Amino acid sequence: MVLLLALTCVTLMFGQPPSVESAWNLAAKGERKEAVRVLRELLKNTPGNVDARLLLGSILTEEKDSQGAIAQLTEAVRLRPRSAETHNALGEAYLGSGDAKMARGEFERTLAIDPGFAAAHVSLGQILLEAREFPAAAQHLDRAIQLLGTSADAADAHYLRAKINTAQNEMQQAAVHLTTAVKLRPDYAEAWSDLGQMRKGLNDSDGAVDAFKRAVEAAPGDAAAQYRLGAEYLHRKESHLAVLHLQKALEINPDDQSALYTLQTALRQDGQPDAARQVKEKLTELLRRRDEAAEKDLAAVQLNNQGVALEKAGNLPAALEKYREALTLSPSHIGFRINFAAALLHLGRFNEGVAELREAVRRDPGNTQAKAALDQALAKPGLRR
Repeated sequence: MVLLLALTCVTLMFGQPPSVESAWNLAAKGERKEAVRVLRELLKNTPGNVDARLLLGSILTEEKDSQGAIAQLTEAVRLRPRSAETHNALGEAYLGSGDAKMARGEFERTLAIDPGFAAAHVSLGQILLEAREFPAAAQHLDRAIQLLGTSADAADAHYLRAKINTAQNEMQQAAVHLTTAVKLRPDYAEAWSDLGQMRKGLNDSDGAVDAFKRAVEAAPGDAAAQYRLGAEYLHRKESHLAVLHLQKALEINPDDQSALYTLQTALRQDGQPDAARQVKEKLTELLRRRDEAAEKDLAAVQLNNQGVALEKAGNLPAALEKYREALTLSPSHIGFRINFAAALLHLGRFNEGVAELREAVRRDPGNTQAKAALDQALAKPGLRR
């Protein structure tokens, strides 16, 4: 959450060694690389400095270096186990890595130490929402709203609370929370866009257009916001304005099937049949490519399954070739790469297997299965590095 670095910095502003304070000042000015350098230098001399690790881990989380952040914050938690700030920061790092299970545990520990830690209520509410545990999510978000009051920081809690209302078909309540979110944070593009959808569902077309326009003003590079505004203009028979925003949506995301289909209709209504025909051709080509990709993915799954069966039957060399073929068809599939790497390792081709696992971790740093397999392989006695 955006609160993470700010909250961490507040805990470090006063009474800290000059080097930690200087690193905080650098981070506050946006000079994060220099702040990281200062903190790493400090930790070389004082590895037990929890505040330095907390700030470093929080900066690394903001910089999307999840592995580095988790390492620093895990040590901070070990050194200061009864600190709500350290557990919350570690939870945010896990959340940034995509590990919701570990993040949930840390936020629960945060709240066990400090039940009034509003940011942890918001983050835990988000995790529970995504897990469709709506009553528990609502409880944490309602508590966060109570704690944060009318501050801008409460906008996220209202936005997430509206998602629970929407999932439970409580559209009026969702609209109220979204209206509050944009009042607290007027540049909240996602909330404006969702509010437009709510108003559209409540048959308030003028209100929907106004909200969609505010979303586009706040985030002109958001393809979904541009599409929603264009689609609503088309619904209102304002085809020229619809074309303008649908074309912008496709400039941002050229392969948006819904935007292509809607633009085709808008162009026809706007008296541009030739342009509509060209868009139809693009849509046809997009669907053809997607069909081919789906067929390729299906073939890759079948090859991988054949490899699994061959491996269970004891024919590892044949299984390896099936895994190789599956990976060739779908090189981004981490599961296929892990299977291929495991077969290489079992055949004694350690360096090749480790290289594949390293590639899996590089492609998906938050994949705990790939990371565990790599750690296990590297710990194998006699491994050639």
